[in-house]
Amino acid sequence: MTQPAEVTTIRSTDGPIAQRTGTRTRVEKPPRRIGGIARFVLLAVVALAFISPLIFMIVTSFKTRADATGIPPSWIPNPFSLQAYETILAPGGNTPVLQWFANSMIAAGLNAALVVVTASLAAYPLARMRFRGKNIVFAVVIATLLVPPVILVIPNYLIVSELGWLNSLLAIIVPTAASAFGVFFMRQFFVQLPIELEEAARIDGADRWVTFTRVILPLAKPAMATLALLAFLTNWNDFLWPVYVLFSPDVQTLPAGLSTLQSANAVRYDLLMAGAVIASVPVLLLFIFMQRFIIEGVSRSGVKG
Repeated sequence: MTQPAEVTTIRSTDGPIAQRTGTRTRVEKPPRRIGGIARFVLLAVVALAFISPLIFMIVTSFKTRADATGIPPSWIPNPFSLQAYETILAPGGNTPVLQWFANSMIAAGLNAALVVVTASLAAYPLARMRFRGKNIVFAVVIATLLVPPVILVIPNYLIVSELGWLNSLLAIIVPTAASAFGVFFMRQFFVQLPIELEEAARIDGADRWVTFTRVILPLAKPAMATLALLAFLTNWNDFLWPVYVLFSPDVQTLPAGLSTLQSANAVRYDLLMAGAVIASVPVLLLFIFMQRFIIEGVSRSGVKG
């Protein structure tokens, strides 16, 4: 006569429940706890609080002028209108938003490229090479991070003026190309890379430059992409410096140009929100398409000093 299989139940306060029948073990997931649902609801509420201003900005940009200033404010345009975008993007108008947009794209893109190049070239010796005073140089680079950027406005203005770059995009591209944060960020990433890769390259006859360009930089793509995005975002959102060095409307960047739009249309909230939406689109798209590189670059750049 066949004996029934012995069933052994293993219970855990934290993990799942396991039932062992003979030689087989079946794992049963515990019922979802109330605490997990409460945590999910709390995170959803916090996320909604953070994105609600963005949602309201987008909604307001599709309102009419009267609806945008209505009291109390509404979350649904009534009626739905593209008047703000038609006004702000009209060719030959007083608000050349498309020109400001193009200027910001050119300035932020070139500045991000320069930051990545200079930071990589400066960070690699600090991470891998041995020379006298290396720790002092790195300490000075870190110390510059403690200097408020507003202190450098007057010295940079005098330098840009002597170079003849006032009222040109070079004034907002070149001065911030040497980034102390970029050097620190790239150095932290280079330190994480296995030294055996460089030793193997030297055994094969590669010099320092070939090792740096053919071995190290291809592995540093996540860090370079992250740094490029951060530099792009910093230059794209910069307001104070372009106001000081750019005078003509045709060379203004988007943040500085939108400030004049606000002063000229103090109550045209629909126009202001439409301009803000246009300024937000490139940044959102960059984060969406580069989030994988950002996560990988940040996770591997801040572990070891």
